[in-house]
Amino acid sequence: MSGQASQPRSLAQRLFLSAAAWSLAILLIAGLILSQIYRRTAVQAFDDRLGVYLRAIVADLATPSEDTRTEPGQLGDPQFELSLSGWYWQITPLSQQAQPTKASRSLFAARLPRLDDMGVRAQKDGYRRGYATGPDERVLRIVEREIDADEEGRFLVQVAAVTEHLEEDIRRFQLAIALTFLLLGLALVGSTLLQVRFGLRPLRRLQGQVAAIRGGDGDRIDGTYPPDLSPLASELNLLIASNREIVERARTQVGNLAHALKTPLSVIANEAGADNSPLSAKMREQAQIMREQVDHYLSRARAAARSQVIGTTTEVAPVVERLLRIFQKIHRDGSVEFASEIETQLRFRGERQDLEEMLGNLLDNAGKWARSRVILRVLPTEGGAFLTLCVDDDGPGLPAHQREQAVKRGRRLDETKPGSGLGLSIVADLAAGYAGSFHLEDAPEGGLRACLRLPAA
Repeated sequence: MSGQASQPRSLAQRLFLSAAAWSLAILLIAGLILSQIYRRTAVQAFDDRLGVYLRAIVADLATPSEDTRTEPGQLGDPQFELSLSGWYWQITPLSQQAQPTKASRSLFAARLPRLDDMGVRAQKDGYRRGYATGPDERVLRIVEREIDADEEGRFLVQVAAVTEHLEEDIRRFQLAIALTFLLLGLALVGSTLLQVRFGLRPLRRLQGQVAAIRGGDGDRIDGTYPPDLSPLASELNLLIASNREIVERARTQVGNLAHALKTPLSVIANEAGADNSPLSAKMREQAQIMREQVDHYLSRARAAARSQVIGTTTEVAPVVERLLRIFQKIHRDGSVEFASEIETQLRFRGERQDLEEMLGNLLDNAGKWARSRVILRVLPTEGGAFLTLCVDDDGPGLPAHQREQAVKRGRRLDETKPGSGLGLSIVADLAAGYAGSFHLEDAPEGGLRACLRLPAA
């Protein structure tokens, strides 16, 4: 594989990211809709203003000649009088009897483009509305309409204005709404974060209690929980109680099996001891082998059952100190010194008697071979998830090709030393029962190092 699979997101991350994403998406869509609504409203208002001017020009065209106001286009807005001001009107004749083209002074001899020539269709009210490029290359908003002035003829009346101010107003509105929605989005994201933290607080409390049980600091889940989590807490308590009940039942059955097997073996050994024949000697030998086999596998079964108990932990330092005192007394002559290097507050996730049996076997084996010193080092590894316990001696050591044989059950590489050859194999079996490991390597002191890797609490 080219890389490790990505870790799944936590429940809090999923809730926060989904809520934040939906909130931001809704705000974005709402902002776009409001922006479009404002643009349409602003353009409509602009068109209405141009339409007022257009109707005024149409009224001028329809005014009789004897009226005081005879000249069309006198709108009272100085922008129509200033050259290229951006505000224009134009009256274009469409019939032969119509007067010549008239335009505002602001056009300065230029002409407005016709929307009908650009393919813009008239709306229901008869007006055409659209955009075109003006005489000074600026974008114009044009409103035009064809009118029939009876004897005067037919005309195309146009009013146009640049859209710079209109677009500026729209941009200011868009900026204001973007800043407003940005602040609102930040507020929603913050409130979402608070809601997720507050909503998942009971779940974190439940997680803490489960971790305390796993670490040996509790035996059940206490306290009240919301209706969503209360059944889970109850089921976990039932699971813990069921686990302990199963382990206790397994211990009892293992003890009964041990008693049921050892009694017949003792009878066989006693009966064979009453006779000195070769057959009796063979029976005694095989009975002893069977007894050792029973002891070995029953011990392994007990260790496997104990390793499955939830919340069983052991402080390492008191166990180490006790074992060192015992082995120092065994070697009263002072030929071998037993020492330790251990961090305080380290805990083994398992039974005390199993830890004592593993370390006891390793210290006993090291004491047999050491010249003057045995040292036990304990330190946390893998981020505190495991403990590494190393027993080093300054003895002759063990060649690499013989280390694998040394941990096999019943193998003794030196018959001059007392023992049954089961110590290291028991250590390996107990470590495996706790999902740990055991191996031999060279010690810094020059002898043999026996290393245990066990789960930490």
